[in-house]
Parts: sequence; C-alpha cells; structure tokens
Amino acid sequence: MRPPTRFSLAAAVVLSLVPSARAEEAKPNILFLFADDMAYDTIHAWGNGEIETPNLDRLAARSTTFTHAYNQGSWSGAVCVASRTMLLTGRYVWHAGAIYDNTDKLFREEGKMWPQLLEKAGYETYFTGKWHVKAKVEKTFQTARHERPGMPNQVDAGYNRPLEGKEDVWKPWDTSNGGYWKGGKHWSEVLADDALDYLYAAAKSEHPFFMYLAFNAPHDPRQAPKEFVDKYPVEKISLPVPFLAEYPYKDAIGCGPGLRDEHLGPFPRTEFAIKTHRSEYYALITHLDVQIGRILEALERSGKADNTYIVFTADHGLACGHHGLIGKQNMYDHSVRVPWMISGPGIGGGKRIDVPIYLQDVFPTTLELAGVEKPEHVEFHSVLPVIRGESGGNYDAIYGGYLELQRMVTFEGHKLILYPKAKVARLYDLTADPMETIDLAAEAASAPVMKKLFARFRELQAETGDTLVLDKLFPELL
Repeated sequence: MRPPTRFSLAAAVVLSLVPSARAEEAKPNILFLFADDMAYDTIHAWGNGEIETPNLDRLAARSTTFTHAYNQGSWSGAVCVASRTMLLTGRYVWHAGAIYDNTDKLFREEGKMWPQLLEKAGYETYFTGKWHVKAKVEKTFQTARHERPGMPNQVDAGYNRPLEGKEDVWKPWDTSNGGYWKGGKHWSEVLADDALDYLYAAAKSEHPFFMYLAFNAPHDPRQAPKEFVDKYPVEKISLPVPFLAEYPYKDAIGCGPGLRDEHLGPFPRTEFAIKTHRSEYYALITHLDVQIGRILEALERSGKADNTYIVFTADHGLACGHHGLIGKQNMYDHSVRVPWMISGPGIGGGKRIDVPIYLQDVFPTTLELAGVEKPEHVEFHSVLPVIRGESGGNYDAIYGGYLELQRMVTFEGHKLILYPKAKVARLYDLTADPMETIDLAAEAASAPVMKKLFARFRELQAETGDTLVLDKLFPELL
C-alpha cells in the first residue's frame, strides 16, 4: 500500500482538476529547472534556516512538493552521468547503464529521448547548460546553447582544503582559477541569460515550449561572487548531523581519499573544513537562486506563465560533511534525496506529499501533461496520479545502488544499507531517526525487519536489472 499523502480533502478536489491528457490546442509549456549536487535540505522554505533561497521559497509556495524524491544510484563515480542518462531515456539505473555507451545510437537516433517525444507532440525544445549524456545534444534538442561539461574545471589548490592554521589560497571569487568563471561570466548567469533570450522569443511564438535548463551549480568548485560568500561566515555555519571525523567504512564503499569528491576536504574531517565547505555550498546555491528568480520573472513577462508547468529538482544530493563524507557516492538521504517541486495549472500551491518518487519521474509526468502516451521503454512513472489522490501506480519502496560497493532499500519507514566488500549491513529507522544517526542492525529485534527489507530489495534488483548476488555475503538476511 502507498502511504497516505499529507493534504486535505479540499486540496485533493482542487488537484483532481490536473489533466491526464491535454487537447492539442491547449498544450502547456514546460520549464524544467535542474540543479547539480543539490541536497533535499538546502532550501529555506523547507526548514534550512541558515540558507537564503527567496526565489525557490516563492516557487515552493505555489508548488506541490514531493518531500521524498530519490535518485536510484550509479554505475559510475560520476553519479550525475547515471542520473541524467536515466532522466533522458526513462530507463532504470542498470538498464540505463547497459545502454549508456550506445545512448546516441539506441535512443537518440531512434527518437526515444525525452525532448524528442515532446518535439513529436508539437513542442519547441530548448537546452542550455550541463549535458553529460552520450548523445548529441544538438540533435536531441531543436536548439542547444552553451553545452557544459560534467563540472567546471577544478585546480589543485581546490583539493585537501582548508587546513586549519594554514593559509587557504583557494578563494571562491578568484576568477583566475577558471571553473565557473571560465569565459568571463559565471556559468549560472550565462545560463539565465540564455533562458531570458529564449523566453523573449517564445513570447512571440504560438507553439508550446519545453525548456531544459541544467545548471552546473552547486557542484564544486563552489565558486560564487564574494558578496554571496560573505553572507555565510564560517563561524555562523552549523555542523551537519551527524558529524564524523571519519566514516568507518569509507574505503570499503569507495569513498576514501582516492575518490575525487572526497579528496576535496582533508582526512580526518575537521569542523573548520566542513563548515567552510558548507559556507561555500550555501553561497553558490543562493547565487543559483538569484538566477532562477531572473528566469521566473522573465517567464511572467513573456505572458506564458499561466500555461506553464515548472519542475525544479536536482540530479542527486550531496553529503557536504554529513557522516564524515563530502561527495554524493553513498546511500544516505543527504546524497540520494533531492528537492522536487511542480507548479502549474491545477497544481495546488504549498502542498507537501510524502509519497516516495524518483526524480526521473519528471519525464513521464511531462508526457502526461502534454497528452503523450508513455512508451514502453520508459520505466519511471508520472506523479500526476499521486497528486490527484488516485490509488496505485507508484512506488512502495525505493532502490539504490552504487557500483558493486553499495546497495540500499527504503521500505516501510526503514532503510537497509548493504556494503558487499565490507560484508556490513546497516539499518535505520527513518521515522524515529530521519538523520540516520543510529545503526540498529546489531539489535536482535531488528532481524525480522532486515529480512523483510532484504526480501523487498531482491525484488527491486530484478526490476532495475541489478545482477549483483548478495545472498552468500548476507545469509543472515535470508
């Protein structure tokens, strides 16, 4: 059974107006705002009192928010590669991994990718920003501008920092380090400029549009203008919960010093270093928020806002100090959960729904809004039935996997994490302990719960194409 949603009967009646299909002459516009490395808990309106996100706050106030939106994982240390391949093809993680090297031939040339399906339905498709998919972006979208790589370039001084008591020569606002500053203007600002140019032209068009706006922010190097960094003095930044100097299984799960993301900060972690990284993370998010505000204002000026659905999400989260980890290559909520909100005609504002979804559900959701039948190769689900309060059709459990080193299932209020190389299982009660601070796996009373979760996990392995055999490593879970 799907857990109950958190909105009133009256709200459900309003949301029942959300269409399951749209007439050709009334096709809505679709604006997709996509962040990179942005954890679910980095928006002021959703409870983070330390960060300033006024534009995302306003968007949240007129959106329905899915509080538990997940990425399924990755076959690569570059988790964004897997997330975006799933997003553009609609395939579950290991199925997407199987076609990744041939995405252009098997999907783009066959017209199966997300923007191509909308183009066939009469949409003008537009892209700018981070791509990172093995398909030709200029042939996937009708218009593509400023295709960006997986991340802005990082310099040697940006790693293993800051060291307490030593001068930190790397500065977020130093344009000589390149990165986001390469080309003379911050990449987030360039993306917003691109979006404004397109919206100015779209205001004169009779065709519906699909805009895919993929920011690199707040991925490292976390570079923002000094005025934004100054908003977040290190001494006023709280430590993440839980704060650990060292994650006990970091090497066995592929998150040791050899992983680029983890090498950004010193080992063992220090309070000073983690607060510094979080300060710079928040600064880049606030700078991103300003650019989103510019885009939303331009949409209003275009006269298209009343018939536009907006979805904001990210490709995955980021630890940024939680559990002694800095990157996103782990199965904790700070790294697998993302913000996810949708606004538009018939969508209730300020609503929060706890039903779990995958972030890639945006693909089939927009197909339904556009009146396009979901093709068989798309495995993710539209969220519109959930918004309308309909039963069935979504997920009772969430799967996660990273390389052959980590697996996860979230089911019935608990999370089971498996580390095959270390032969370690961890269990968390997400209702009583949402920050995942207390591992319950060693408690005798946890055995039935762990067996139930492992049984559901094995079912999800089959659905997602996961061939990793774990039975011999965890016989106690059978």
